[in-house]
Amino acid sequence: MKFECVSFTDGGVIPDRYAFCKPDPASKITLSENFNPGFRWSELPAGTKTLALICHDSDVPTDPCRVNQEGKTIPASLPRADFFHWALIEMPTNRTRLEEGDLSRQVVTGGKSDSYTNQGARQGINDYTGWFAGDDAMKGDYHGYDGPCPPWNDELVHHYHFTLYALDVSELSVDDRFTGPEALAAMEGHVLASARITGTYTLNPKLRAG
Repeated sequence: MKFECVSFTDGGVIPDRYAFCKPDPASKITLSENFNPGFRWSELPAGTKTLALICHDSDVPTDPCRVNQEGKTIPASLPRADFFHWALIEMPTNRTRLEEGDLSRQVVTGGKSDSYTNQGARQGINDYTGWFAGDDAMKGDYHGYDGPCPPWNDELVHHYHFTLYALDVSELSVDDRFTGPEALAAMEGHVLASARITGTYTLNPKLRAG
């Protein structure tokens, strides 16, 4: 199975256009365009009935106390966890690409609420749902793609993994408010092939300058 990103190079830097937040000289960060990247694929294995695309950040700090705190940094040695930015499932096999900006073109305060897409597919909630749960101005169900927004004081560049799965089932047994981990659990035993593209992103001005 071949999988290619048309928006950035595998292993390269994700442009600000595809991020949830981008640098701002006055306020450290500001909301970005939040376009979903574009992808294309081919040579699906025999028996593929649907496709799924999952994006997660594998470098999220496990201690939130230092996140975006003036005068503090998040050491690169701090233990890290996963943060899911996108769970797109049940894409039909007659589709061979996903255009950039097709499923996300801006940050929607309170989250994009519709789990169904114009691609004949479903999107779960991403982890901004939990992150903003205590913020009255931002809380809501964040369905679909919302891009990178790593802490601006993190000493570690974050890695964002976009994984395409070819599945031997037409539907996954998850409800419309499913999460990335729930989708992955439902896929177990049904993955015929997978391919991954990884991009990097940071809001730390020192790391961006380097």
